[in-house]
Amino acid sequence: MKFTLITLFPDEIKSSITFGVLGRAIKNNIIEIDYVSLRDFSDNEYQSIDDKPYGGGPGMLIQAKPLIKAINKIRAERHNQIPVIFLTPQGKLFEQKIAEDYSQLNELIIVSGRYEGFDERVYDLVENSTEVSIGNYVISGGEVATAVIIDAITRLLPNALGDINSAKQDSFTDGLLDYPHYTRPEEIQGLKVPKVLLSGNHKAINEWRIKQSIGKTYEKRPDLIEKRNLTTKEKKILDEYLEDNKQ
Repeated sequence: MKFTLITLFPDEIKSSITFGVLGRAIKNNIIEIDYVSLRDFSDNEYQSIDDKPYGGGPGMLIQAKPLIKAINKIRAERHNQIPVIFLTPQGKLFEQKIAEDYSQLNELIIVSGRYEGFDERVYDLVENSTEVSIGNYVISGGEVATAVIIDAITRLLPNALGDINSAKQDSFTDGLLDYPHYTRPEEIQGLKVPKVLLSGNHKAINEWRIKQSIGKTYEKRPDLIEKRNLTTKEKKILDEYLEDNKQ
């Protein structure tokens, strides 16, 4: 899969994606990343691409013209319908399902925001584009958010992870949190690994993991339970979990 990143600070993104899963994915040609400097599309000798907002107010805005010019050039060199992600606070929340949808693509353009954001007209003038946010908080720029999105998508690509089942078991893949994990030693300061995990009974272990996944999601992220609409069987499992953990 090919990611083309339009950014003012390519080195900031590079420093976040050269290790671990992403580093191996790049080395193994599972993903390809092109960096496009927005300043290269400035129409002035100072290479500035921002200006004061009409109507006054603090901060600067990224201008529409250089951004549109950059996107059009990328599309002209490949094909005109490469999807574009604009990283903005007003975008739809980036979730696992969205990562799964994007992982089915061959190419994606991601535009990192800065300053007070983009001239609003870019959203209307760039076809096949989507505004995306990684959360309800403010960070200094979209470069960190870009790295998050690339990571989430890459994990879902064939051969990106050492174990093909790893991504399937991640939190949020089925709308629930992952079940608890334990490793050696069996006891730490009086806290022991649940006996079922030491039993060797794979059926019982799987049932325990399902129950824990549903129960922990209910406790820690009830919003996910509401969105999921539990089946009758899952509701019964949740009731069993609550009964097991009744204080």
